[in-house]
This record gives sequence, structure tokens and C-alpha cells, in this order.
Amino acid sequence: MPKFLIASLITLLSLVSHEANAAAPPVPPPPALPARGYVLLDAFSGRILVGQNDTERLEPASLTKLMTAYAVFEALKAGKLKLDQTVPISTRAWKAEGSRTFVDVGSRVRVDVLLQGMIVQSGNDATIALAEAVGGSEETFAALMNQYSQRLGLKGSHWTNSSGLPDPQHYTTARDIAILGAALVREFPEYYKWYSQRSFTYNNITQQNRNGLLDRDPTVDGIKTGHTDAAGYCLAASALRDGMRLVSVVMGAASPKAREDASAALLGYGFNFYESRRLYAAGQRIGTTAVYKVGEPVPVVIRSDLYATAARGELANAKAQLVLNARLVAPLPATTPIGHLRVTLGDSVLADVPAYPATAIEPGNIFRRMIDTVRLWFS
Repeated sequence: MPKFLIASLITLLSLVSHEANAAAPPVPPPPALPARGYVLLDAFSGRILVGQNDTERLEPASLTKLMTAYAVFEALKAGKLKLDQTVPISTRAWKAEGSRTFVDVGSRVRVDVLLQGMIVQSGNDATIALAEAVGGSEETFAALMNQYSQRLGLKGSHWTNSSGLPDPQHYTTARDIAILGAALVREFPEYYKWYSQRSFTYNNITQQNRNGLLDRDPTVDGIKTGHTDAAGYCLAASALRDGMRLVSVVMGAASPKAREDASAALLGYGFNFYESRRLYAAGQRIGTTAVYKVGEPVPVVIRSDLYATAARGELANAKAQLVLNARLVAPLPATTPIGHLRVTLGDSVLADVPAYPATAIEPGNIFRRMIDTVRLWFS
């Protein structure tokens, strides 16, 4: 028996307007930008739209703090840390080099204050204090950063500190930073709001957010800048327009203006020439399948929203195909994949996600079980 059966060709729902059957407009080549590496990612579908040296290992500078924030947000989600909790400021944090929030050694500062100091002001002192609060030491916290990095599938990253100070074993890639930025938007919307905050005041010292795109483009709502002499000027930016979210990463530019201009060019290119749509919602019924020892067809769903990204006008030609396992026997837990849903455009696969039974499937009555037991002998 075949391992899989093609169950059906599925009509894509609410995908394009009726007039979209006209030829899709041409897509020009992406802009060439003066940076060591850059990338443009659709945050919802995960598709890379533009990339140049985007898998090359580069120094991240303060883009590191995106990984630090991810680990701190995970600690908050797990209840290991609370926003109104105060944490001590160690001598190591107080003496941190580079950008500072100007916390006082020996004092205790709330976690939400330190987060804004790290996110808005890029304060290395606030960052190390958070790392020590979560990991006990910055070295242990760096190990945690690497574990989360692996879980997110960041293939070109390794972290040795929380703030981004130069180290030969501290590196990442433009692609990894884009994936990380999209994860922050997707998984922690309640904290992501701080990335669009224009300024933050602590200890009677007000510092501005260094992301100049926040003032240049009202659709930009994050994410983070970085700079050291070795890394150059870096910027991870994200913008949301008409339900489409893009993340751009520029690393190794020559100046703050150069990183902003390059980021704006990437975002403009993506929004002008590509579109992203949600094709199916999490839990939406996408078909049915027969299951041995069950009398009625079993509804099939996907567990997360499915998005696809393509050049504007091309999604009209996309096709979805539900491919199901050929031999399904009850009982089946709801968490067991029973096939997959694939969306294609010509020879390109736009998305491929597991399909599941809508609920846990229990065997039917004794007669149904007996009949199908005999059928299975001859299948």
C-alpha cells in the first residue's frame, strides 16, 4: 500500500480578487545595498524575499539583545521572573562598557524598567542585570541563549555574552536575526510594543531610541540597532502594512543613515512587489479522511495559521493539496500528524505543514471494529 494518498485538491479561500487572473506584474531585481550582509523576510510565511551574504557569520553588536530579550521573555512566560520584580544591580552590570541605562550599583531595579533600558536605550548595564537575574551569571545565561537559538533553528549563531561586546566566538547572521525578530513579534506581542517606544527616562536621564526608521516610516514598529567599530552599523527593522509584516536586517553599514536607507529600501521593495496572505486559519477544517474502525469520515485540520508569500498577482495561480496517510487506524490522538497540506505555485512549494485529526479519534462500536479488523487483514 502507498504511504500517502492525495486526498484532494483544495480551493484556496479568499486568496485573491476575481480580477487577479491577469498577468502578474514583473518583479525587478532587488536593490544592491552597501552593507556586509542583509536580508528581507516575510514574518508570517517565513519566506526569504531578498538576501545578500545573509548566512555569513558576522558580529552582531547590540542586535545580540534580541536574543537576550527572547530568553528574558521566556522566563517571564514561565513565571520565573515578573515585570514588577526588582533585581539587584551587580558591580559587573554597573561597570558595563558601551551604552548605558545608568543604573546604580547595589540598587534594585524593576524588570520592566530594565527591559526598557535594554530595548530603548540599548543599555549594557540593564542587559547584564537581566541576564544575571535569569541565569545567575552572564555565562550561564549565554548558554541559555544558545539553547533557545537552537530551538529557533538559528543555524549560524553562537552567543558568549548578553550585550553584544566583541568576542571571536560571538557571531550571528542576518538571516538568523530576521528569524529571531519574527519570533519576537509572533510569540511576545505584549512585550514587542517597547521596540517602538521613542525614548526612555531613568535616573533623570532621557535617551532616544536609536532606530531612526521609527520617525521616517509610521508603519515601522521596531526592532533594534547595533554598532561597534568591528561590526559597523546594524539595524533589524520590522513594518506592518495592510496585514503584511516584513522584517529587514542590515549588518555592517557605514553609518546610521546608511543602515536606515538600506532598511527602508528593503522594506519598500518587499511591500511594493510581494504580497502575503493567510490561506487557512489554525483549526480550520481542510478536508476529511476515512479511518479504520471509525464509521464516519474524520475532519482534518491544521494547527497553526498557514501563510503564503509570492510576487503580487501570482497567488491567483497557487494550488493547495491535502496529502494523507493511506492507512489510518483508530485510536488516533489529536496531536498525531496524519498527513500534510502543501501549497504550490508552479514548481515552487510555498508552504508545507502537518495535518491532524480535528479531535482525538476513538474506535467505533464493536461491529465496526470487527469489520475493519477483517478489512485490515486484506489491506
